[in-house]
Amino acid sequence: MLATDCHIGVHGRDPTRSHDSLDTFREVLELAVKHDVDMILLAGDLFHENRPSRECFYETCALLRQYTFGDKPVSIELLSDPDDGKAPGFAFPAINYEDPNLNIAIPVFSIHGNHDDPQGAGGHSGALCALDQLSVSGLVNYIGKVDIPTDMDNADLASIVTRPVLLRKGQTRLALYGIGNVKDQRMHHQLRTNKISMFTPQDKDDWFNIMLLHQNRVQRGPLESVPEGMFDDSIDLIVWGHEHDCRIEPEPVAGKRYFISQPGSTVATSLSEGEAIPKHCALLEIQGKAFELTPIMLRTVRPFKMDTIHLAEIAEEEDVNLNDKIAINELLKQRIRKLVKEANDEFAERNENSETPVPPMLPLVRLRVDVTNVPEMSNPQRLGLEFQQEIANPRDVIHFIRAKRKATKNVINQPELEIDQLGLEGKAKVEKVRVGKLVQEFLSVQDMMVLGADGMNEAIELFVMKDSTQAIQSFIQRSERNMQKEVPVTEDMDDNGIESVFAAAREAQDAQMRQKKQARKEARDTNGNDAEAGSMGSVAGDNQSMQDEEEEEETPIVPPKRKPAVRSTPAPPAPKAKARATRVTTTKGKGKAKVVESDSEEENFDDIMDIDEVDDDDDEPEEMAPPPKKSRAKKTTPAPAPAKKAPAKRTTAKAKATQSTLSFAPSRSKSQQAVMLSDSD
Repeated sequence: MLATDCHIGVHGRDPTRSHDSLDTFREVLELAVKHDVDMILLAGDLFHENRPSRECFYETCALLRQYTFGDKPVSIELLSDPDDGKAPGFAFPAINYEDPNLNIAIPVFSIHGNHDDPQGAGGHSGALCALDQLSVSGLVNYIGKVDIPTDMDNADLASIVTRPVLLRKGQTRLALYGIGNVKDQRMHHQLRTNKISMFTPQDKDDWFNIMLLHQNRVQRGPLESVPEGMFDDSIDLIVWGHEHDCRIEPEPVAGKRYFISQPGSTVATSLSEGEAIPKHCALLEIQGKAFELTPIMLRTVRPFKMDTIHLAEIAEEEDVNLNDKIAINELLKQRIRKLVKEANDEFAERNENSETPVPPMLPLVRLRVDVTNVPEMSNPQRLGLEFQQEIANPRDVIHFIRAKRKATKNVINQPELEIDQLGLEGKAKVEKVRVGKLVQEFLSVQDMMVLGADGMNEAIELFVMKDSTQAIQSFIQRSERNMQKEVPVTEDMDDNGIESVFAAAREAQDAQMRQKKQARKEARDTNGNDAEAGSMGSVAGDNQSMQDEEEEEETPIVPPKRKPAVRSTPAPPAPKAKARATRVTTTKGKGKAKVVESDSEEENFDDIMDIDEVDDDDDEPEEMAPPPKKSRAKKTTPAPAPAKKAPAKRTTAKAKATQSTLSFAPSRSKSQQAVMLSDSD
């Protein structure tokens, strides 16, 4: 009896599918007893994990003991050494039916796979896996164990050595080879360099040679698969594990004399096309050098139906509007119901004439929906939950896919920019581009559900033009809070209702943002740039200027980097009361200073570049710099200037303020000032 990839323990946490692998493994053992086989061959991945759960391991041991132990005599004679591969330090043989203390009826030979491979290296026992425990328990004959090299420097030079188990029944002699799963790169390298050592009997042409293998057969990379035609010509049949597609009928290999049989998995471990192929085990009959393989369909496998549809084409055939989500959902539900019916009918037909009826199972259904050129889709999990009592996988019944776009890596919609239509290139395009217009064009083609386009545009402008690093983050957080307050989502609300409520709330936010922009425009027309700067600061919310307003220490005035600052004398100490950062402006040629409050270390661009002379009749600020005390003042150290910062405003002390020494940059010519203004514009 041949079987591979039983994956006992897969989906152990799924209450519906937790026992699927054990039920099918029981059926394989029952078929072996029914057909009175001489032995069972398993080509890897008996367990889904290297350390299966206690319940999983317990039930596996119980099944093996129930179906493989008994009074039936073993009819195959062992010709090789029974101690070859036994547990080191113990006297019992490696082949269980050679142990006089065990009563074996059907011996089981198995290799390990990539899921239940040995782990660890060195020590008395070396690397171990679950098959080692079954082997020392006398339940399974573990063959094909490949030692892991402990010397990593010579790992590539270590050869893979395999010794056959030699069996005979009548005139037929069988050499059973096994190579457990190793890294595909290593196996590929060993085959290319002829470093796989196979011990063969002297008259190997008179033996039927079977190899149990567990490697990648499908090429998944240049070195991540094992070529089919690179094994020794003495092999007659390779039982290939690891690949779950059922290709159990023997396939010839070009240029070789051996065949490959790929039984596939006995349980669906994933919702892929290969797993939807009906599951089989096989009855292998050998006489001399001839063999016959009979596939046997497994009846206890959970039915699985899969289909792929192109939604745009189906909607056109059914005359359904792609923007009507209710109609689209109903169309998908009809397809799912069709698959459920097909799966149930297939399961009933499979078990129609069985001697032992199998109770009905909830089927597995996967509908792959190609939504290319479809604007928007609803939540697939919410749609699948309506079939919770009809299928075994309601949460992942639908899988949306889209065709990959060529020559682009952007996932956002790319608009046709106005700046690209002017035929400009390089520096000329950069000089002409306007940030606000550019952002507006990009946001106009995006489908945003929570964020408003006007508010996002405003936040990006603050980030770029005003160097407000927190503007975008603050806007997103504020929008999220507003949505949580304004959107009343209830359990009875469907997808269309939720989207309409979100759209209304988003429109309200955009309208509010437009009102604020209009108010700032009117204030700018009335009061000038200062009003605009103030309104912009209020929009930024949690921006840096709001944080700096609460700082306790006085912020020193930072000189520009381009020209050396005038050496300053000690400044008066800060008062005990909460102080706000001050900016001192000087008037050219008047020798007077004016102390102006500043809400942040980083001044607005309009304030910094305002170099008009300050008259003595200007209004006094609310808080004046305190007069210096007679005690010795500490010398202040100017902080380094931030990158790309405009120079501070030159000011003079006012007559009423006591004398204090200030740090300020040397004056620049009017031509330099004009250049700075034009660059910023």
